[in-house]
Amino acid sequence: MRNPETIRNVAFVGHGNTGKTSLVSALLFITGKTSRFLKVDQGNTVTDFDPEEIERKISISTAVAFSDVNDIRINLIDTPGFINFFWETEAALHATDSAVVLVDAGTGVEVQTERAWEILEKLSLPRLIAVNKLDRENADFFSALNSIKETFGRGAVPIQLPIGKEKDFKGIVDLVKGKAYIYEGDESGKFKEEDIPSEMVDSYEQYRNELIEMIAESDEELMEKYLEESLTEEEIIKGLKNSILAREIYPVVCTSATLNIGTWNLLNSIIDYLPSPKDRGPVKAGDIEVNPDPNEPFAALVFKTISDPYAGRINIMRVFSGRLTPDSIVFNATKGVEEKVSNIFYLMGKEQVSAEEAVAGEIVATAKLRQTLTGDTLCSKDRVVKFPFTPPYEPTISFAIEPKTKKDEDKISNALHKLQDQDPSFRAERDQETKELVLSGNGQLHIEVLISKLKKEYGVEVFLKTPKIPYRETIKGTADVQGKYKKQTGGRGQYGDVKIKLEPLPRGADFEFVDQIFGGAIPKNFIPAVEKGIQEARKKGVLAGYPTVDFKVILYDGSYHPVDSSDLAFQIAASMAFKKGVKMAKPTLLEPIMKVEVIVPEEYMGDVMGNLNGRRGRILGMETRGKKAIIKAHVPMAEMLTFEPDLTSITGGRGTYRMEFSHYDEVPAQLQEKIIAQAKEEGRVPSEEE
Repeated sequence: MRNPETIRNVAFVGHGNTGKTSLVSALLFITGKTSRFLKVDQGNTVTDFDPEEIERKISISTAVAFSDVNDIRINLIDTPGFINFFWETEAALHATDSAVVLVDAGTGVEVQTERAWEILEKLSLPRLIAVNKLDRENADFFSALNSIKETFGRGAVPIQLPIGKEKDFKGIVDLVKGKAYIYEGDESGKFKEEDIPSEMVDSYEQYRNELIEMIAESDEELMEKYLEESLTEEEIIKGLKNSILAREIYPVVCTSATLNIGTWNLLNSIIDYLPSPKDRGPVKAGDIEVNPDPNEPFAALVFKTISDPYAGRINIMRVFSGRLTPDSIVFNATKGVEEKVSNIFYLMGKEQVSAEEAVAGEIVATAKLRQTLTGDTLCSKDRVVKFPFTPPYEPTISFAIEPKTKKDEDKISNALHKLQDQDPSFRAERDQETKELVLSGNGQLHIEVLISKLKKEYGVEVFLKTPKIPYRETIKGTADVQGKYKKQTGGRGQYGDVKIKLEPLPRGADFEFVDQIFGGAIPKNFIPAVEKGIQEARKKGVLAGYPTVDFKVILYDGSYHPVDSSDLAFQIAASMAFKKGVKMAKPTLLEPIMKVEVIVPEEYMGDVMGNLNGRRGRILGMETRGKKAIIKAHVPMAEMLTFEPDLTSITGGRGTYRMEFSHYDEVPAQLQEKIIAQAKEEGRVPSEEE
């Protein structure tokens, strides 16, 4: 049985293209988990195994692998760095005890690195920072370090310095152990331990003193000893580990993942300085503290679900307490159902390694649970707990999708359902009004990947279209009209006659029907038919075929025939009156207005506000939160369809937004003409006979 003290659960996070997958690949190679150094460019890495990831050379989904060093199990969680897939990253961080935050040595801190840091802060997770790609042209460790300190504060302190620069980068100086490690640079990861190069002694002493001062600051006993005499290496290591656990120090290390330089030192830093589940201590599940103890009742969080063509649905979970064995019964506290765990295994990317038992602190997977999905808590019925979990982000972009063939149409529902098991961050919903199937996701790239997966994995091909806007029609004036339907074709005829008044109602009032018939002009049994005729007719307005809202109909007179009148005749008469009356009552188009909240760095506030104004937006207010500006506005839905790529372009990907429906408002006259003309082209405007 594995001990929680001998486990490290580490997520690799950072902006896209900082080298997370390459670094995980290097760690797997040097620890003997792969027989050769697998590379992103060659499409053969352990953690980027999805065909879309291989083709695009980016991480799309979270993947798990593991290394073993002596008796230490290190679970390596490789997460996406692109904004379109970042919910995967946040979901995975619920299952980790610490993180390695990657920063490109040539660019410094980038937007998604900042966002990852915010999530790590929210979840109170210790972390270290790896300045990667130090072998590249324009790579500068000290420039990147300045960027890190400016963004994350003085707690970011180097524990290593690079030896050489750009193509001459060949090793690191360890500020704790006082040694130099020179790598062979042939991708083998082999190195030699040497004395510190003479030209680096001054830098070594300067940065080592800064590190020791920071460690001593967080411990009174160490501070007293530091002021009187030097600290031992053992005291420095213990103080550093405590400071990292307390999130007072974020150690900075040096790596080149693709040349396999600094990787052994990184691995040892993970083992020596980052916390085990036991170091981290209890985790909150509501009001209950769950301890990393194999002898407590079982509790685990499912943080990722994948779909395997052979094994079916696979749930990946972090065990927080107790133990799990094959053929055990567990309780899904999220769904309120029992599940049978038939088998458990460790994951090496997509490969499965059978496990006889999983204990507190471990990350394992199981297949074929009936109802369990990402975000669910599995536990013992003896102690029901529920771990907090971040729900999927609100989608930022939508497209209507149309199956190319009848065969595709028959398969699309099942395919989308299976995709959603793996990726709950997109929505596929049938718009009841437009009858379109609308696919919503976290950006253009997200949608493109989903469409590609539909084709490659499920054989479903679709067309992408801009979704239709659910416009409404209403009236601004009044009308007094008659609708008379009379039909005689031999035998019993049809006769219905109504007189109605139409009046506008306040926005959002929808529809009101008032019966003011006196003296039996229309028998009571035909009154419901009159209302039904208007209700049916208002589903397609007279301007552009959109539903008519916010009006009142007053039925005040009419006539009937004792033989020929019927429900159908009065429905048709009411419909005729409605259409005639709306045309006389100054009809107009309404459009949905969205409540939008945009969060951007302060320096982009003016440009973003200008963009919103250009979209017919109305700025409601602004506020600042740290270095971020929050802009609140009302913007027509039609103008928000292309906002996501524009916001990315303006802010360099550093802006985010969310929106929700607010209300309907009148469409400007010049735009109404275009919408009506398009509706006529599409045949949406009802004819007089309809």
